[in-house]
Amino acid sequence: MKLSGSPGLMEWAKLVDNPMLTLLMNSALLPAIGVLSVLGGLLAVILFLVARQFAVIEDPRIDQLEAILPGANCGGCGQAGCRAFAEFCVKADSLEGFFCPVGGNETMEKVAEVLGKTVQIQKPMVAVLRCGGTMEKRPRNTEFDGYPSCAVSAALFQGETGCRYGCLGFGDCVEVCAFDAIHLNPFTGLVEVDEDKCTGCGACTVVCPKALLELRDKGRKDRRIFVSCRSQDKGGAARKACKAACIGCGKCVKACKFDAITLENNLAYIDFQKCKLCRKCVAECPTGAIHEINFPPPKPKPAAPPPPKPDMVQEAAKGAEHG
Repeated sequence: MKLSGSPGLMEWAKLVDNPMLTLLMNSALLPAIGVLSVLGGLLAVILFLVARQFAVIEDPRIDQLEAILPGANCGGCGQAGCRAFAEFCVKADSLEGFFCPVGGNETMEKVAEVLGKTVQIQKPMVAVLRCGGTMEKRPRNTEFDGYPSCAVSAALFQGETGCRYGCLGFGDCVEVCAFDAIHLNPFTGLVEVDEDKCTGCGACTVVCPKALLELRDKGRKDRRIFVSCRSQDKGGAARKACKAACIGCGKCVKACKFDAITLENNLAYIDFQKCKLCRKCVAECPTGAIHEINFPPPKPKPAAPPPPKPDMVQEAAKGAEHG
């Protein structure tokens, strides 16, 4: 079917193949192409001028600091990454409160040198696990059959043992550690921190839903003493759930002569800034909840002298009588 007065397909084909019509069409497009070209060039010039007018000139020292920083982007400094930390250091009036745990004091001294500022030397920190509830001391009474994650497990129930404060053992901290410093011990069911690899970035302390990982001063000769428990249950209930639990007896508080141990909510805590590493509290703890790291074994107590022989006693008595 074809409308009257309208060309058919053959006629349109002939018109399209007409070289005069093609030339005419090309001639009609030339002005449009020219206008678009001019408009595009004009817009490019405008964008260039705007970019120059509102350009943000970045301090070249940011690049210098980023090259100095370790590039771990672990977030231990409190910023999103090393470049963000460099920007904050450059913009800050002082470096007070700024510290890169991975690079340590040596890196911060280089940062201070570039910026012409002073930096406070800090003691190296290391993560410790405040849970001593191994499989032997904290037996499992149920089994979690969901997604193997500490966060998921903590959100659904208290854990696989009778202690609702203990390590869940799924290793969220292992996954988040960028330095391969934390591993799960399959025999104890607890995570272990490799102090030689730990940088003290604190990523593990953030991800643990039970807040069992804590950053502490490495201490003299890398020696540390801490209460490896977070249970706030009363003594009987805590001991029933875990044989290594702190029962809040307070013996360690009485033994400490430096006011380094406090007892609150049935739980003892050792302040590493006050602790003198005398180890008296370790001997007083009845459950072994206080852990000592990198200490030499205690010296054996000298044996008591043997009791005097009967004849020696008699001779001494006679000598006293004659004397």
